[in-house]
Amino acid sequence: MMTGESPQDATANYSDTRAASPSNNPIAPMRGVSDGKTAAAMSTHKGISGTIFEAAFVDPAYTWPPAEGQGKNAIELQASTALMKSAAPNDAIDELDDDEVSLTPSLMSSDDDEGPQPPRRSKRTTTTTTVTTQKKGFLCCKSSTDEQIISSKSSSNLVSNNNNHPSFNSKKAERRAERQRRILAKKKKRRREARARERYRRVPEGILIYRLDTSDRTVTLVSGPSSNTDMNSLMKQMVVINAKPSSDISRRGIMLTGVRGEMYTLVACEQRTAIAWLESMDMMLASKPNDATRAAIEDQLGESIPMSHRVLSQKSTNSNWARGKESMLSQTERDEIEERYVNLAAYSNNLIRAGAFPSSGNAGSQSKGKGGKTTTTAGGGGGIYYTVTQIHDDGEEYDEETLESIAKRRAVIKDSWDFFRMVCSLLRDKRKYDEVFRKLQLDPVYSYLNSMTGLNDPGDDMAMGGNIGADKPITQMHFAEYDQMSSSQIAKDLVRRAEVALPSLVEICKALAGSLGMEEVGVGPVKDASAALRKAEKKYEGDVLKVTDYCRALLVVKDFPTLLALLELARDSFGPLIRRVKLSTLKSDRNAKPGGYRDCIINLELKDHICEIQIHMWPMWVICGVDGFRHYRHCLEYSTDTFGDPYEALAGLDRKTMAELIVMAEEAVADMPLETLEWYHEKFILDYFAEVGLFLHHGLHEWAETTLRALIKLRCQSPDIGPDHHETITLYKYLEQALRAQKRLDEADEVAAKIAENKQLKSNEKVEADKSVWDEWVTEPFESIVDPNKKEREEEERIKKEVRASKKAWRKIREERFKFLDSN
Repeated sequence: MMTGESPQDATANYSDTRAASPSNNPIAPMRGVSDGKTAAAMSTHKGISGTIFEAAFVDPAYTWPPAEGQGKNAIELQASTALMKSAAPNDAIDELDDDEVSLTPSLMSSDDDEGPQPPRRSKRTTTTTTVTTQKKGFLCCKSSTDEQIISSKSSSNLVSNNNNHPSFNSKKAERRAERQRRILAKKKKRRREARARERYRRVPEGILIYRLDTSDRTVTLVSGPSSNTDMNSLMKQMVVINAKPSSDISRRGIMLTGVRGEMYTLVACEQRTAIAWLESMDMMLASKPNDATRAAIEDQLGESIPMSHRVLSQKSTNSNWARGKESMLSQTERDEIEERYVNLAAYSNNLIRAGAFPSSGNAGSQSKGKGGKTTTTAGGGGGIYYTVTQIHDDGEEYDEETLESIAKRRAVIKDSWDFFRMVCSLLRDKRKYDEVFRKLQLDPVYSYLNSMTGLNDPGDDMAMGGNIGADKPITQMHFAEYDQMSSSQIAKDLVRRAEVALPSLVEICKALAGSLGMEEVGVGPVKDASAALRKAEKKYEGDVLKVTDYCRALLVVKDFPTLLALLELARDSFGPLIRRVKLSTLKSDRNAKPGGYRDCIINLELKDHICEIQIHMWPMWVICGVDGFRHYRHCLEYSTDTFGDPYEALAGLDRKTMAELIVMAEEAVADMPLETLEWYHEKFILDYFAEVGLFLHHGLHEWAETTLRALIKLRCQSPDIGPDHHETITLYKYLEQALRAQKRLDEADEVAAKIAENKQLKSNEKVEADKSVWDEWVTEPFESIVDPNKKEREEEERIKKEVRASKKAWRKIREERFKFLDSN
């Protein structure tokens, strides 16, 4: 809803706009804020620009969201009926006497002024016309008044001597123009304030509407109090000298400090309101106070306060925009950055309000979660009272080219957000793979498996003597006719041979799965020639014969004993057909595949064609399922394994881009406020985790802490995760970082102690005997010096003992679970 617009007009515009759109597309170009344009208002101080925000905040005497049974839909209904009937219907300019406008003495002179007169003056007649126009659109209905000179005539009638002095006429014309400009600006301001009072006269219980004006740093209450409002503690107006996030658990609070030292906390009805307001305040406070701010401060402090008062001449040192390279920005650059940010935030907000995203329901809609619990999505009273108005000295509005620029900028930032979120997702899954492999190594048969040597398996780890593809030890059979064929023709022939071999591979996989009681079996499809050519070019220097997965299948085993049984069964059943058994990624001293995945691969030759059987461990397979290859491909493409922390992807971004990314993050979680998040909302949990990284890098440590505590609580509630899970501990590490940034060292030390306790717990889980070797090294230093190889020899002996014990454990399990192997 825009300033100067009646609520019922906003509702009508919303309905009309959607009905008029041929495709019913909520993001189709529309006038006003809905398409990124912000309304233009004229400043009463010449040369001063800024932004006016109006939004809904929670009355401290009430709770938000409303209690069960009232809901946000009830607020929507009340706002669309009783409230919207109270709008002022008249758009005409209110009458305003000229003497009510504060003018400088030089502007108060007129043609009738007495005093020394120039020798001669000619009479000049100027005719003006006032044109009032209205522009309506989605959530936008604003009127603008322009005064234009339509005729200008000079009369030769002599009214006094020397009346046509050029310098005198020029100065007088300037004074008249400035006087008219101020009168017009004052009229618009009075009309806007009157409409705001009328529009917000019947705001629903528990909601307070505040206005932020960045041109003079004021926050003003524009709605009336509710029945339970504490009038003694109600903040009505203040000039802001400092703003920071509050520790409110809803992550919607802003702590404000006024010029008199007063402090208030405003809690917004919606998260994105608090974020947009705080960022705009931070930008605002980074600049030196202008004339409008000085006037507002003097009005608050009284005229007795000298102009040399600190707050009248200095910018806030607490503003993040006043530090680092942002402190070197000129005022013009700051104004441009603020305007771009406000435009993006307004554009994003209106996309959300229009329900322009596939994942978004209608405003105020509700959905059933697990257990039949109702979850309220985006919408409600908070969104109805949300307006952003740009203040310009001349009151000009944005053209279509500017709107297109806003949309393009949003698309760029949206792509950046999607990429950052993907990096967070990839590294989250990599940590899951690493944790699963750590636990798999605790299996009593792992030492035996780890000691085994694969067939034709140098691995891909060059540090361990492996190969990087071009030296692959097995290849497809080279037929004589291939000498006369191109790579593309060879690939097509190999595809044909794979289709011939596929039925045989299917039968083998069925036999293996049936013998071992496996349920997860997958076959094909055959890799097409174009995909084979791309893989050969990328990994094998263009040699398509080294591609050995034209014909492929997969089996999923539940644990290492089942894998050992499968390997033994494959050796006994079709050993002569096996060309390679690749176990390298399952070895403790070898690297995993890009992205952290580990598996076993068996290559066998069927009908003159080498096929591939991928054997997956169920604990790893269940993390990504069939999307595991996509995870692997993205990790390989973007080299995500080089990141120790997903938030490292934000390194080097300037503050402006970071603020815009936070707007996109809020857009992503618009359907799920933090207080309504449940443990099974994995998509939104990832979104909030990514947003935490933005908060930490942007200096919003209070909101990072609030979000992290909520995520930790959800992870502890999850039946699949719990308080000691590696994901929960990772969140604790970031929480410690946020607390230390706030200088809350005692709380940070408590979190650090919990992290250390978990680390010790994992260390105790390892079935290793090297502690006794280390104790012997410490207690017998002389013997170690005399025999420097003693430690190595003891380590070798320990490993041999582990392997023998592991092999013995395997024989026992084999006897209990896989006795049928003896019959083979």
